[in-house]
Amino acid sequence: MVRGRISRLHVHDVRFPTSLGGHGSDAMHTDPDYSAAYVVIETDARDGLQGCGLTFTLGKGTEVVVCAVNALAHHVLQKDLRDIVGDFRGFYRQLTSDGQLRWIGPEKGVVHLATAAILNAVWDLWAKQEGKPLWKLLVDMDARTLLSCIDFRYITDVLTEEEAYEILQKGQVGKKEREEQMLMHGYPAYTTSCAWLGYSDSTLKQMMDANQRWDVPEAVQWMSKLAEFKPLWIEEPTSPDDILGHAAISKALAPLGIGVATGEQCHNRVIFKQLLQAHALQFLQIDSCRLGSVNENLSVLLMAKKFGIPVCPHAGGVGLCELVQHLIIFDYISVSTSLQDRMCEYVDHLHEHFKYPVIIRRASYLPPKDAGYSTEMKEESVKKYQYPDGEVWKLLVLKKTER
Repeated sequence: MVRGRISRLHVHDVRFPTSLGGHGSDAMHTDPDYSAAYVVIETDARDGLQGCGLTFTLGKGTEVVVCAVNALAHHVLQKDLRDIVGDFRGFYRQLTSDGQLRWIGPEKGVVHLATAAILNAVWDLWAKQEGKPLWKLLVDMDARTLLSCIDFRYITDVLTEEEAYEILQKGQVGKKEREEQMLMHGYPAYTTSCAWLGYSDSTLKQMMDANQRWDVPEAVQWMSKLAEFKPLWIEEPTSPDDILGHAAISKALAPLGIGVATGEQCHNRVIFKQLLQAHALQFLQIDSCRLGSVNENLSVLLMAKKFGIPVCPHAGGVGLCELVQHLIIFDYISVSTSLQDRMCEYVDHLHEHFKYPVIIRRASYLPPKDAGYSTEMKEESVKKYQYPDGEVWKLLVLKKTER
Protein backbone atom coordinates (compact mmCIF):
# COMPACT_ATOMS: atom_id res chain seq x y z
CA MET A 1 0.00 0.00 0.00
CA VAL A 2 1.44 3.36 -1.05
CA ARG A 3 1.72 5.79 1.83
CA GLY A 4 3.62 8.72 3.29
CA ARG A 5 4.39 12.34 2.58
CA ILE A 6 7.92 13.01 1.31
CA SER A 7 9.59 14.92 4.11
CA ARG A 8 13.26 14.98 3.11
CA LEU A 9 15.42 14.70 0.00
CA HIS A 10 19.18 14.25 0.23
CA VAL A 11 21.52 14.20 -2.74
CA HIS A 12 25.13 13.03 -2.56
CA ASP A 13 28.05 13.47 -4.98
CA VAL A 14 29.59 9.99 -4.93
CA ARG A 15 32.71 9.40 -7.03
CA PHE A 16 34.99 6.42 -7.50
CA PRO A 17 38.54 7.14 -8.77
CA THR A 18 38.37 4.62 -11.61
CA SER A 19 40.54 6.85 -13.81
CA LEU A 20 43.55 5.71 -11.78
CA GLY A 21 43.26 2.27 -13.36
CA GLY A 22 41.84 3.34 -16.71
CA HIS A 23 38.60 1.49 -16.01
CA GLY A 24 35.76 2.43 -18.34
CA SER A 25 37.96 4.52 -20.63
CA ASP A 26 37.13 4.72 -24.31
CA ALA A 27 37.92 6.80 -27.36
CA MET A 28 35.91 9.81 -26.18
CA HIS A 29 36.12 9.41 -22.40
CA THR A 30 39.77 8.81 -21.65
CA ASP A 31 39.86 9.33 -17.88
CA PRO A 32 36.41 8.66 -16.35
CA ASP A 33 35.83 8.58 -12.62
CA TYR A 34 32.67 6.49 -12.38
CA SER A 35 30.32 8.59 -10.28
CA ALA A 36 26.71 9.20 -9.36
CA ALA A 37 24.38 11.88 -8.12
CA TYR A 38 22.75 9.71 -5.46
CA VAL A 39 19.31 10.72 -4.17
CA VAL A 40 17.64 9.48 -0.98
CA ILE A 41 14.05 10.43 -0.18
CA GLU A 42 12.32 9.91 3.16
CA THR A 43 8.66 10.06 4.13
CA ASP A 44 6.74 10.56 7.35
CA ALA A 45 5.41 6.99 7.12
CA ARG A 46 6.29 4.77 10.09
CA ASP A 47 7.72 2.00 7.93
CA GLY A 48 11.12 3.72 7.87
CA LEU A 49 11.59 2.94 4.18
CA GLN A 50 13.73 5.18 1.99
CA GLY A 51 13.65 5.63 -1.75
CA CYS A 52 17.09 5.55 -3.35
CA GLY A 53 17.85 6.70 -6.88
CA LEU A 54 20.85 7.75 -8.90
CA THR A 55 22.05 9.03 -12.20
CA PHE A 56 25.41 7.98 -13.61
CA THR A 57 28.17 10.49 -14.34
CA LEU A 58 31.91 10.44 -15.07
CA GLY A 59 33.28 12.62 -12.28
CA LYS A 60 33.54 16.32 -13.09
CA GLY A 61 30.09 17.76 -13.55
CA THR A 62 28.45 15.59 -10.92
CA GLU A 63 28.22 18.69 -8.75
CA VAL A 64 26.16 20.33 -11.50
CA VAL A 65 23.69 17.42 -11.51
CA VAL A 66 23.50 17.69 -7.70
CA CYS A 67 22.58 21.36 -8.08
CA ALA A 68 19.87 20.43 -10.60
CA VAL A 69 18.44 17.84 -8.20
CA ASN A 70 18.22 20.49 -5.48
CA ALA A 71 16.60 22.90 -7.93
CA LEU A 72 13.89 20.31 -8.69
CA ALA A 73 13.41 19.18 -5.09
CA HIS A 74 10.54 21.58 -4.39
CA HIS A 75 8.38 19.58 -6.81
CA VAL A 76 8.83 16.53 -4.59
CA LEU A 77 8.97 17.72 -1.00
CA GLN A 78 5.74 17.57 1.00
CA LYS A 79 4.03 15.60 -1.78
CA ASP A 80 2.08 12.52 -0.79
CA LEU A 81 3.50 9.43 -2.46
CA ARG A 82 -0.03 8.20 -3.13
CA ASP A 83 -0.76 11.38 -5.08
CA ILE A 84 2.47 11.06 -7.07
CA VAL A 85 1.90 7.50 -8.25
CA GLY A 86 -1.83 8.12 -8.62
CA ASP A 87 -1.05 10.68 -11.33
CA PHE A 88 2.49 9.67 -12.28
CA ARG A 89 2.13 11.05 -15.80
CA GLY A 90 1.20 14.42 -14.38
CA PHE A 91 4.03 14.35 -11.87
CA TYR A 92 6.54 13.37 -14.55
CA ARG A 93 5.36 16.26 -16.71
CA GLN A 94 5.55 18.63 -13.74
CA LEU A 95 9.24 17.80 -13.28
CA THR A 96 10.10 17.96 -16.97
CA SER A 97 8.05 21.10 -17.66
CA ASP A 98 9.25 23.37 -14.86
CA GLY A 99 8.60 26.81 -16.32
CA GLN A 100 12.14 28.08 -15.71
CA LEU A 101 14.34 25.00 -15.57
CA ARG A 102 12.85 23.68 -18.80
CA TRP A 103 14.83 26.36 -20.64
CA ILE A 104 18.09 24.54 -19.91
CA GLY A 105 16.60 21.26 -21.10
CA PRO A 106 14.02 20.58 -22.20
CA GLU A 107 14.04 16.87 -21.31
CA LYS A 108 17.75 16.54 -21.93
CA GLY A 109 21.09 17.30 -20.39
CA VAL A 110 21.74 17.97 -16.72
CA VAL A 111 18.12 18.71 -15.81
CA HIS A 112 16.95 15.41 -17.30
CA LEU A 113 19.73 13.49 -15.53
CA ALA A 114 18.56 15.06 -12.28
CA THR A 115 14.96 14.18 -13.09
CA ALA A 116 16.00 10.56 -13.62
CA ALA A 117 17.76 10.42 -10.24
CA ILE A 118 14.71 11.76 -8.41
CA LEU A 119 12.21 9.55 -10.23
CA ASN A 120 14.43 6.47 -9.79
CA ALA A 121 14.21 7.13 -6.04
CA VAL A 122 10.41 7.44 -6.22
CA TRP A 123 10.12 4.13 -8.11
CA ASP A 124 12.43 2.47 -5.60
CA LEU A 125 10.27 3.64 -2.70
CA TRP A 126 7.05 2.59 -4.43
CA ALA A 127 8.40 -0.91 -5.08
CA LYS A 128 9.70 -1.21 -1.51
CA GLN A 129 6.33 -0.24 -0.09
CA GLU A 130 4.65 -2.84 -2.29
CA GLY A 131 7.22 -5.41 -1.15
CA LYS A 132 8.27 -6.25 -4.71
CA PRO A 133 11.35 -5.87 -6.88
CA LEU A 134 10.64 -3.19 -9.49
CA TRP A 135 10.42 -5.63 -12.41
CA LYS A 136 7.73 -7.57 -10.56
CA LEU A 137 5.85 -4.38 -9.67
CA LEU A 138 5.71 -3.55 -13.39
CA VAL A 139 4.86 -7.10 -14.49
CA ASP A 140 1.95 -7.32 -12.03
CA MET A 141 0.64 -3.82 -12.74
CA ASP A 142 -2.68 -3.38 -14.50
CA ALA A 143 -2.07 -2.21 -18.07
CA ARG A 144 -4.03 1.02 -17.66
CA THR A 145 -2.19 1.85 -14.44
CA LEU A 146 1.16 1.22 -16.10
CA LEU A 147 0.29 3.38 -19.09
CA SER A 148 -0.81 6.18 -16.77
CA CYS A 149 2.85 6.48 -15.74
CA ILE A 150 3.91 7.37 -19.30
CA ASP A 151 3.88 10.80 -20.90
CA PHE A 152 2.82 10.15 -24.51
CA ARG A 153 3.29 13.80 -25.49
CA TYR A 154 5.39 14.13 -28.67
CA ILE A 155 5.20 10.43 -29.62
CA THR A 156 1.53 9.87 -30.48
CA ASP A 157 2.37 10.08 -34.19
CA VAL A 158 4.05 6.67 -33.82
CA LEU A 159 2.53 5.23 -30.62
CA THR A 160 -0.82 6.10 -29.08
CA GLU A 161 -1.91 5.02 -25.64
CA GLU A 162 -4.42 2.63 -27.18
CA GLU A 163 -1.74 1.02 -29.33
CA ALA A 164 0.43 0.63 -26.24
CA TYR A 165 -2.51 -0.95 -24.43
CA GLU A 166 -2.94 -3.47 -27.24
CA ILE A 167 0.76 -4.38 -27.01
CA LEU A 168 0.46 -5.01 -23.28
CA GLN A 169 -2.72 -7.04 -23.75
CA LYS A 170 -1.02 -9.26 -26.33
CA GLY A 171 1.85 -9.61 -23.88
CA GLN A 172 -0.50 -11.33 -21.43
CA VAL A 173 -0.33 -14.52 -23.52
CA GLY A 174 2.39 -16.75 -22.11
CA LYS A 175 3.32 -14.17 -19.49
CA LYS A 176 3.41 -16.62 -16.59
CA GLU A 177 5.66 -19.02 -18.50
CA ARG A 178 8.08 -16.23 -19.44
CA GLU A 179 8.29 -15.10 -15.84
CA GLU A 180 9.09 -18.65 -14.75
CA GLN A 181 11.73 -18.83 -17.48
CA MET A 182 13.38 -15.66 -16.22
CA LEU A 183 13.38 -16.91 -12.63
CA MET A 184 14.99 -20.16 -13.68
CA HIS A 185 17.46 -19.07 -16.37
CA GLY A 186 17.72 -15.27 -16.25
CA TYR A 187 18.24 -12.73 -19.03
CA PRO A 188 21.22 -13.13 -21.42
CA ALA A 189 24.14 -10.81 -20.69
CA TYR A 190 27.20 -9.70 -22.63
CA THR A 191 30.24 -7.75 -21.55
CA THR A 192 32.24 -4.90 -23.04
CA SER A 193 35.11 -5.75 -20.72
CA CYS A 194 37.50 -8.24 -22.32
CA ALA A 195 38.42 -9.48 -18.86
CA TRP A 196 35.35 -11.74 -18.84
CA LEU A 197 37.09 -14.99 -19.68
CA GLY A 198 33.84 -16.92 -20.12
CA TYR A 199 33.34 -15.50 -23.59
CA SER A 200 34.91 -17.01 -26.67
CA ASP A 201 37.13 -14.96 -28.99
CA SER A 202 34.47 -15.08 -31.70
CA THR A 203 31.88 -13.56 -29.36
CA LEU A 204 34.21 -10.75 -28.33
CA LYS A 205 34.93 -9.92 -31.97
CA GLN A 206 31.21 -9.26 -32.55
CA MET A 207 31.11 -6.35 -30.07
CA MET A 208 32.41 -3.14 -31.69
CA ASP A 209 31.93 0.29 -30.13
CA ALA A 210 33.05 3.48 -31.88
CA ASN A 211 31.95 5.73 -28.99
CA GLN A 212 30.82 8.56 -31.30
CA ARG A 213 34.31 8.92 -32.77
CA TRP A 214 33.64 8.92 -36.52
CA ASP A 215 32.01 11.16 -39.10
CA VAL A 216 29.40 9.41 -41.23
CA PRO A 217 31.59 8.61 -44.29
CA GLU A 218 34.42 7.55 -41.98
CA ALA A 219 32.14 5.13 -40.13
CA VAL A 220 31.00 3.51 -43.38
CA GLN A 221 34.57 3.27 -44.65
CA TRP A 222 35.96 1.66 -41.51
CA MET A 223 33.10 -0.79 -41.07
CA SER A 224 33.31 -1.84 -44.71
CA LYS A 225 36.93 -2.81 -44.09
CA LEU A 226 35.96 -4.67 -40.90
CA ALA A 227 33.05 -6.53 -42.50
CA GLU A 228 35.17 -9.68 -43.04
CA PHE A 229 35.11 -10.21 -39.27
CA LYS A 230 31.28 -10.36 -39.34
CA PRO A 231 30.55 -8.00 -36.41
CA LEU A 232 27.01 -8.09 -35.10
CA TRP A 233 26.86 -4.31 -34.82
CA ILE A 234 28.75 -1.05 -34.70
CA GLU A 235 27.84 0.87 -31.56
CA GLU A 236 27.53 4.66 -31.54
CA PRO A 237 29.35 5.13 -34.86
CA THR A 238 28.84 8.91 -34.92
CA SER A 239 27.29 11.78 -32.93
CA PRO A 240 24.36 10.47 -30.84
CA ASP A 241 22.30 13.45 -32.03
CA ASP A 242 22.77 12.71 -35.73
CA ILE A 243 19.64 10.76 -36.62
CA LEU A 244 20.05 11.06 -40.38
CA GLY A 245 23.72 10.20 -40.07
CA HIS A 246 22.85 6.98 -38.26
CA ALA A 247 20.27 6.26 -40.94
CA ALA A 248 22.87 6.70 -43.68
CA ILE A 249 25.32 4.41 -41.89
CA SER A 250 22.59 1.84 -41.28
CA LYS A 251 21.61 1.83 -44.96
CA ALA A 252 25.23 1.51 -46.12
CA LEU A 253 26.05 -1.36 -43.75
CA ALA A 254 22.85 -3.36 -44.27
CA PRO A 255 24.19 -5.23 -47.35
CA LEU A 256 27.22 -6.22 -45.27
CA GLY A 257 25.03 -7.73 -42.55
CA ILE A 258 26.24 -5.26 -39.91
CA GLY A 259 23.71 -3.58 -37.65
CA VAL A 260 23.83 -0.19 -35.95
CA ALA A 261 23.36 -0.01 -32.19
CA THR A 262 22.87 3.26 -30.33
CA GLY A 263 20.94 4.93 -27.54
CA GLU A 264 23.03 5.16 -24.39
CA GLN A 265 23.36 8.93 -24.92
CA CYS A 266 19.97 9.56 -26.50
CA HIS A 267 18.35 12.41 -24.63
CA ASN A 268 14.72 11.38 -24.61
CA ARG A 269 11.87 9.39 -26.17
CA VAL A 270 11.64 11.85 -29.08
CA ILE A 271 15.17 11.06 -30.28
CA PHE A 272 14.39 7.34 -30.05
CA LYS A 273 11.15 7.92 -31.95
CA GLN A 274 13.03 9.55 -34.80
CA LEU A 275 15.77 6.90 -34.85
CA LEU A 276 13.05 4.28 -35.21
CA GLN A 277 11.17 6.27 -37.84
CA ALA A 278 14.34 6.75 -39.89
CA HIS A 279 15.31 3.06 -39.68
CA ALA A 280 18.58 4.31 -38.23
CA LEU A 281 19.29 1.46 -35.83
CA GLN A 282 18.91 -2.31 -35.62
CA PHE A 283 19.62 -2.56 -31.88
CA LEU A 284 18.20 -0.06 -29.41
CA GLN A 285 20.18 0.72 -26.26
CA ILE A 286 18.13 2.30 -23.50
CA ASP A 287 19.79 3.78 -20.42
CA SER A 288 18.11 3.79 -17.03
CA CYS A 289 19.59 7.18 -16.06
CA ARG A 290 19.93 9.09 -19.34
CA LEU A 291 16.18 8.96 -19.97
CA GLY A 292 13.59 10.19 -17.46
CA SER A 293 13.62 7.08 -15.27
CA VAL A 294 11.23 4.14 -15.63
CA ASN A 295 8.45 6.35 -16.96
CA GLU A 296 10.24 7.36 -20.15
CA ASN A 297 11.98 4.02 -20.63
CA LEU A 298 8.57 2.33 -20.69
CA SER A 299 7.56 4.48 -23.66
CA VAL A 300 10.74 3.56 -25.55
CA LEU A 301 10.31 -0.17 -24.85
CA LEU A 302 6.79 0.03 -26.27
CA MET A 303 7.92 1.95 -29.37
CA ALA A 304 10.70 -0.57 -29.97
CA LYS A 305 8.14 -3.38 -29.81
CA LYS A 306 5.94 -1.66 -32.37
CA PHE A 307 8.88 -1.21 -34.76
CA GLY A 308 10.18 -4.73 -34.16
CA ILE A 309 13.60 -3.54 -32.96
CA PRO A 310 15.37 -5.56 -30.24
CA VAL A 311 16.38 -3.71 -27.07
CA CYS A 312 19.93 -4.35 -25.79
CA PRO A 313 20.37 -1.93 -22.85
CA HIS A 314 23.43 0.04 -21.92
CA ALA A 315 24.83 -0.81 -18.49
CA GLY A 316 28.06 -0.75 -16.48
CA GLY A 317 29.22 2.37 -14.67
CA VAL A 318 27.80 2.97 -11.20
CA GLY A 319 24.56 1.09 -10.66
CA LEU A 320 23.44 0.90 -14.28
CA CYS A 321 23.47 -2.91 -14.25
CA GLU A 322 21.50 -2.90 -11.01
CA LEU A 323 18.82 -0.65 -12.49
CA VAL A 324 18.49 -1.76 -16.10
CA GLN A 325 18.07 -5.45 -15.26
CA HIS A 326 14.59 -4.62 -13.97
CA LEU A 327 13.60 -2.88 -17.20
CA ILE A 328 14.82 -5.58 -19.55
CA ILE A 329 13.28 -8.43 -17.54
CA PHE A 330 9.96 -6.59 -17.58
CA ASP A 331 10.36 -5.98 -21.30
CA TYR A 332 10.74 -9.69 -22.02
CA ILE A 333 7.89 -10.81 -19.78
CA SER A 334 5.31 -8.16 -20.71
CA VAL A 335 6.32 -6.33 -23.91
CA SER A 336 8.77 -7.89 -26.36
CA THR A 337 8.03 -11.53 -25.37
CA SER A 338 11.21 -12.52 -27.25
CA LEU A 339 14.91 -13.15 -26.61
CA GLN A 340 15.80 -13.19 -30.31
CA ASP A 341 18.86 -10.97 -30.91
CA ARG A 342 18.55 -9.61 -27.38
CA MET A 343 21.05 -9.28 -24.56
CA CYS A 344 21.88 -6.86 -21.78
CA GLU A 345 25.30 -5.31 -21.22
CA TYR A 346 27.13 -6.21 -18.02
CA VAL A 347 30.36 -4.82 -16.58
CA ASP A 348 31.87 -6.25 -13.41
CA HIS A 349 32.65 -2.96 -11.66
CA LEU A 350 31.58 -1.41 -8.33
CA HIS A 351 28.72 -3.79 -7.52
CA GLU A 352 30.16 -4.30 -4.04
CA HIS A 353 28.95 -0.81 -3.09
CA PHE A 354 25.28 -1.74 -3.48
CA LYS A 355 23.07 -3.32 -0.87
CA TYR A 356 21.39 -5.54 -3.48
CA PRO A 357 23.99 -6.12 -6.24
CA VAL A 358 23.23 -7.90 -9.48
CA ILE A 359 23.51 -11.66 -9.62
CA ILE A 360 25.03 -13.11 -12.80
CA ARG A 361 24.90 -16.85 -13.39
CA ARG A 362 25.93 -18.59 -16.61
CA ALA A 363 26.23 -15.23 -18.37
CA SER A 364 22.68 -14.23 -17.46
CA TYR A 365 21.07 -11.69 -15.13
CA LEU A 366 19.00 -13.48 -12.50
CA PRO A 367 15.86 -11.50 -11.58
CA PRO A 368 16.29 -9.56 -8.32
CA LYS A 369 14.19 -10.83 -5.43
CA ASP A 370 14.61 -7.97 -2.97
CA ALA A 371 11.98 -5.23 -2.91
CA GLY A 372 12.88 -2.00 -4.70
CA TYR A 373 14.88 -0.87 -7.72
CA SER A 374 18.23 -2.31 -6.50
CA THR A 375 19.50 1.29 -6.29
CA GLU A 376 20.33 1.46 -2.59
CA MET A 377 24.02 1.98 -1.92
CA LYS A 378 25.78 0.92 1.27
CA GLU A 379 26.00 3.79 3.73
CA GLU A 380 29.70 3.19 4.32
CA SER A 381 30.39 3.44 0.58
CA VAL A 382 28.52 6.73 0.25
CA LYS A 383 30.40 8.14 3.22
CA LYS A 384 33.80 6.89 2.05
CA TYR A 385 33.51 8.01 -1.59
CA GLN A 386 31.52 11.23 -1.19
CA TYR A 387 33.25 14.05 -3.04
CA PRO A 388 35.27 15.97 -1.92
CA ASP A 389 35.03 15.16 1.79
CA GLY A 390 35.05 11.36 1.72
CA GLU A 391 38.01 9.45 3.14
CA VAL A 392 39.17 8.24 -0.29
CA TRP A 393 39.22 11.71 -1.84
CA LYS A 394 40.91 13.33 1.14
CA LEU A 395 43.65 10.71 0.90
CA LEU A 396 44.08 11.27 -2.85
CA VAL A 397 44.36 15.03 -2.34
CA LEU A 398 46.93 14.44 0.41
CA LYS A 399 49.02 12.19 -1.83
CA LYS A 400 48.86 14.73 -4.63
CA THR A 401 50.07 17.56 -2.39
CA GLU A 402 52.94 15.44 -1.08
CA ARG A 403 54.40 14.91 -4.56
